[in-house]
Amino acid sequence: MLGVLIALVVLGLGPGAAAAAAEPIPNDPASESPPAFEGGVAKPRRLISPEPPRHPFMAPNGLSNLHNDAFQTDAYRGAGPLGRSMSVSSTFQVADCASVTFDSKGRIVTICVGIEAPRLKVFDPRTLEELASMTLPPRSPGTGSIFNDFTGGGYFYLDERDRAILPTNDRHMKVVAVRDTADGGVSLVEERDYDLTGAVPLGDKIISALPDYSGLIWFVSIAGVVGTVEPASGAIRTHSLGEDVSNSFAVDDSGGVYIVSDGALYRLDAAPDGTPAVTWRETYRNSGIEKPGQVGAGSGTTPTVMSDGRIAITDNADPMNVVVYRRGTDVSGERLICEQPVFTEGASATDNSLIAVRNSLIVENNYGYTGPRATQDGETTTPGVTRVDVEKDGSGCRTVWNSNEVSPTVVPKVSIENGLVYIYTKPAREDGVDAWYFTALDFCTGVRQYRQLTGTGLGYNNNYAPITIGPDGTGYVGVLGGLVRVADAVAPHGPEPGRPRGCAPKPRLKLTLSARHGRKCLLAPVTAALAGKDAALARRVRFRLGGRKRTDAQRPFSAEILGGAARAGKRVARARVMLEDGREAHVRRRFRVCARAGAVQPRRRAARPRFTG
Repeated sequence: MLGVLIALVVLGLGPGAAAAAAEPIPNDPASESPPAFEGGVAKPRRLISPEPPRHPFMAPNGLSNLHNDAFQTDAYRGAGPLGRSMSVSSTFQVADCASVTFDSKGRIVTICVGIEAPRLKVFDPRTLEELASMTLPPRSPGTGSIFNDFTGGGYFYLDERDRAILPTNDRHMKVVAVRDTADGGVSLVEERDYDLTGAVPLGDKIISALPDYSGLIWFVSIAGVVGTVEPASGAIRTHSLGEDVSNSFAVDDSGGVYIVSDGALYRLDAAPDGTPAVTWRETYRNSGIEKPGQVGAGSGTTPTVMSDGRIAITDNADPMNVVVYRRGTDVSGERLICEQPVFTEGASATDNSLIAVRNSLIVENNYGYTGPRATQDGETTTPGVTRVDVEKDGSGCRTVWNSNEVSPTVVPKVSIENGLVYIYTKPAREDGVDAWYFTALDFCTGVRQYRQLTGTGLGYNNNYAPITIGPDGTGYVGVLGGLVRVADAVAPHGPEPGRPRGCAPKPRLKLTLSARHGRKCLLAPVTAALAGKDAALARRVRFRLGGRKRTDAQRPFSAEILGGAARAGKRVARARVMLEDGREAHVRRRFRVCARAGAVQPRRRAARPRFTG
């Protein structure tokens, strides 16, 4: 890593480079600039997914912590960037500003972790101007690589009172308030300091802290010490798992606290006196290998709480599996719901949390990332982003799509409002240019909608930092150089009111029949036309009546299906509709040909559309 550290200093990513004004992160000089934008403006599609209950002791969902909410879903309810005339800006901070939260005034509250001590900072969300800063305790000498150590600032949360609750490198937990000053500025004020040195031994480090829904603050160390802090009294109680922990944890509204160690997934609940107690423990498949792309020899995921009483992680098998369990305190039958293999044998690993959208999970492949050197000089890691769905009846899981995008280490996010999955990609390049892209995939299909260049060079490597979507739909990425902002020219939005929700809603289509009117019937010839609220989604329609077929590829879609010499009897008009998104729908309409003059009498109610795709 010495070469990487030298490169950071050469870039200016060394002590003393930070300033109050937003100085942009420098790019690598390149003889040929990579494409700045590829793709087009994405069409928003609103997904269907229940929102986690509002946590009473955390900032609102989407604003409170690295994984968005207490359930750690990594899902935003609001819209994210659609790719419309995007702008990119950054702030050069000598550190990776990974965990990004937002206070009640919309200001960014983050911890920037660099070579020296972490710093708690407040930024203007539009200009990235630094509004306040507080230096936190530095890491202890000889405590491992700064590129895979998430303690002392990698995880923290913002509470309901605009206070950052953060574990520090000296085995304390601080409560720091974001306050307005009399002169219109911002200050950071330490309100409380919980000394955890008696609970976490020397040499161990606190990795994360979160409150449960009763307000008890939980923490976990890398050596598996799980503890609680009663906020008012400061009383501390602990339980040792005896197994290493590499990531954060999740809490749900039933009182469950879910921690994954290098050996098992745990549910813990607080005993009456607040002591952490193991409710259940489930081992998972483990090759015992710390794969390139992971920071430990176990699951690389923070547990993700799903709807319908489920919880998900990845294991450390080869190939890796997405694993889903029932999370209740007691269950009938097996707790394990499914193990779905993802990626390929010998090239599957992740160290990032799963995205949860109702029955769906998104997993990213980080295999091959051994540190910043792995993505230098045009090199990159193993591709792979996959969507896995739990069957609606809970009988198992299935893979829905695979993408070959290369996203070395980012925590991906999804917008429920516009149906886009956001990742941070680094394609391989023969010219040696290290180009990093803010990239959007269609949640339903996995197809890339666009990618926007954020910058080139080591300073734009996110190194395990997440995508964050702000309240106004702006995207942010913590990178080794600081923080990058990616925004549409116009604030993004969801679909128009009344549009269908979900990935494959049945299109609202019908056939209308037109001809000259008799007293009780229509007179042939008869023309069929496509109608209904979703007729605008069609790009081609094939009409059929018996052996007669007519295709129309222009709006409005219509065709003559019955000539003037029709015989009396029942008929069925059919239409095969190809939609703009590649799906196919089938519509039919029953009617009767009358005996006199070839007249027809349509039935009042059209049959419901039959949908495939």
